Amino acid sequence: MPSLKEIKTRIASVQSTRKITSAMKMVASSKLHHAQTAIQNMLPYENQLEHILKAFLVSMPDAQSPFDEDRPDIKRVALIVYSSNSSLCGGFNSNVIRMMQQTIGEYQALGITDITIYPIGRRVAEKVSKLGYQPAGDFMELAEKPNAKDCAAIATEIAGKFARREFDKVEMIYHHFKSAGTQILTRRMFLPIDLSTEQIGAYNDRDLSSNMVTAKAQEYLRRKGHVGGQGAQTEVKPLNDDFIVEPDKESVLSVLIPKLLNLMVYTALLDSTASEHAARMVAMQTATDNADELLRGLNLQYNKSRQAAITSELLDIVGGSVNN
Repeated sequence: MPSLKEIKTRIASVQSTRKITSAMKMVASSKLHHAQTAIQNMLPYENQLEHILKAFLVSMPDAQSPFDEDRPDIKRVALIVYSSNSSLCGGFNSNVIRMMQQTIGEYQALGITDITIYPIGRRVAEKVSKLGYQPAGDFMELAEKPNAKDCAAIATEIAGKFARREFDKVEMIYHHFKSAGTQILTRRMFLPIDLSTEQIGAYNDRDLSSNMVTAKAQEYLRRKGHVGGQGAQTEVKPLNDDFIVEPDKESVLSVLIPKLLNLMVYTALLDSTASEHAARMVAMQTATDNADELLRGLNLQYNKSRQAAITSELLDIVGGSVNN
């Protein structure tokens, strides 16, 4: 049985750790709020771009683009994988790396070995190097500070290589931020791009109204009507029945689709960043709760040991007085 001094030292150690996890939870909560604000600021542009593109495609069903070309003979593949630069966020990074390895394994089983990886985040970049793959660049700073310009540069580079047939297929692996309590690990096709009007708006189902991560809090807000799909998918009708396209449909699509590709890379980065902070909030909240439970047990053990020591001393004193 540990001594009173050992138990007291352990209590002090757990209390110090609890202060750290509680502080990290508050920092993650603040960063999550900023990440949600960034997504919210981006949504009007995303919604308007999707509205314009969908209305155009509905009125021009025969519109085509080199970026929607489905290539049956796939030899070269690129993966855009999003992770974080730091740890202590539960299974956030391990889940992304596991899906990346699973995806690579599927392509290798099909005989496809020419795989290029764009690792956005230090954790996935380190794993890519360990697996022996050459990363397409260093994007660690981008994972820490999301930047639309840098995302556009990545999308432009990948789109150019796809158009030159250096890539036959491109996929994204990231966590889709649905709410503070729900992040969905997503494997999404990037190129060839899906121009079907049914898919536009399918990923706009985020709830940015709350940073509550516990199941009880989510259920309470849901009953009160505060939790819901802020960006619910809606049917968009053509802006009019008779488009006048200048100079031609191909030129219009050559402008709209690259903008959509840039937006896809940037949106996935914002989703991944918000998901990281939400996952860290959950992990630190769980660690704080575990520390509280451990402190209760240690305090109970300390009180029992202290009471046992006092009782033993009293028995020794009583026994000694009787003998005298």
